[in-house]
Amino acid sequence: MIFTCNHCPYALAWHDRLLAVARDYEGRARVLLVNPNDAGRYPRDSFDAMKARVEADGGWPAPYLRDESQEVARAYGAAKTPDVFVLDGEGTLRYRGAPDADYEDPSQDAAWLRGATEAVLDGRAPQPPETDPVGCSVKWLQ
Repeated sequence: MIFTCNHCPYALAWHDRLLAVARDYEGRARVLLVNPNDAGRYPRDSFDAMKARVEADGGWPAPYLRDESQEVARAYGAAKTPDVFVLDGEGTLRYRGAPDADYEDPSQDAAWLRGATEAVLDGRAPQPPETDPVGCSVKWLQ
C-alpha cells in the first residue's frame, strides 16, 4: 500500500517508479495507491482530479483509491506522500518507508520497495525493514 497524491513534488517524482513496480509485480503482489489528502484544501487531490490523472495517463496498473475520511491513513500511521507499506500474506507489516534512497534519481528504480517485495515473496525479512518516509506531509482534515 502506497499513500500518495496528485500535488506533492516527491510523490510526482516517484510516480513512474511506483507504477513500474505495480506493472512488474502484477500477478505476484497487489499494489494499492491511496490518496489520503484533504481535497477541500488541496483540490488537486480530489476524486475527480485523481480520475482525470489516471485517464490522462491512459490508465494505471494499480487501483488509485481515495481515503476521504482518512481512516486508512490514520490506521497505518501514514505521515508522508509517498509513504510505502509492504505487508505479507497475513497482513503483517514487513517494510515501511520511502520507495528508494533518492526521489531525484530515477535510476534508483524504487529499490527499497522492490527489495522488500522480493523478500516478502521469498518468505524472508526485508532489509532494511524500515526507512524514513520522504515527501510532503499528509494533509489532514481540519
